[in-house]
Amino acid sequence: MTSRFDSPGDLTDITDLAEFVENPEPRCPCILVLDCSYSMSGPRIQALNDAVEQFKDEVCNDQLTAMRAEVAVIAYSHEINVVQDFVTVQEFNPPRLVADGGTRIAGAINASLDLLEARKETYRVNGIEYFRPIALLITDGYPEHDSTDDIAAASERVKQAEQQRAVAYFAFGVDDADMNSLSDFMAPQRPPRPLRGAQLKGIFQWLANSVAAISQSQPGMNLELPSQDQYLSY
Repeated sequence: MTSRFDSPGDLTDITDLAEFVENPEPRCPCILVLDCSYSMSGPRIQALNDAVEQFKDEVCNDQLTAMRAEVAVIAYSHEINVVQDFVTVQEFNPPRLVADGGTRIAGAINASLDLLEARKETYRVNGIEYFRPIALLITDGYPEHDSTDDIAAASERVKQAEQQRAVAYFAFGVDDADMNSLSDFMAPQRPPRPLRGAQLKGIFQWLANSVAAISQSQPGMNLELPSQDQYLSY
């Protein structure tokens, strides 16, 4: 189900307790923040759709991971759309992303952090343990439709969340992405990485393996994620 995301007030829906009664496992939340602007048309958007499908299949290969890992998807252009709110990966039906419009990176980052905070509050209210969330942002552009205030807020929020270990926020710039602008958003210890379009499959394979490693550990454990380098050669 797709919904417009304009403010944190959109996140006040009451959560059905049944999902946690039926599955009380600790949760590993992962949010995909995906550029669907017009410049992603053609092979790039197809590669992105294929990579998300592969991610779902890979994560579902392990029964425990499929019960613990949760996925949400924000598709952004000049508009911010929550195309999938948090569900366990075994219930996740990857959306078919369509490229159109401009690019609003800061708005997407702010929306993703709001969505994560709301989900963590739901866990706390329902007594569900959770792992440090992972956010993965993909873009091939620059924040042409973001205000200066939104850019500043997103940059500060990511850096603060990283410092507090409230999220591990990864960003990847595809092909002609403005890496300087993207770097401004990210924490210094986790700079964005450039990708070629053909490497999208590899980075989602890395994400699937990382989510599996986290899900098979225990909340609060220090865990070293797999190196991205081995997944980016082809």
